[in-house]
Amino acid sequence: MIYPSIDSLLNKIGSKYLLVNVIAKRAHEMKNTNHYQMKEEEYKSQKEIGKALEEVSNDLIHLS
Repeated sequence: MIYPSIDSLLNKIGSKYLLVNVIAKRAHEMKNTNHYQMKEEEYKSQKEIGKALEEVSNDLIHLS
C-alpha cells in the first residue's frame, strides 16, 4: 500500500495534474538543497518523491 493514499492527497490538492507538478517540483527542490520540512526520522519514505507526498499529506505545502 502506498502512503499517503491518492484519495487523501486529492482532497488537499484538487487535480492529479497539479498534484504531480507540485510533488515533482518539491522533490527536485529537496534533492538540490537538502531542505526538508520535517525531521528525517519522521518520514516513512526514503525517497524525495515519497517525502514530498508526505509533506502534502501533512499540510506542509500550501498552494496560493
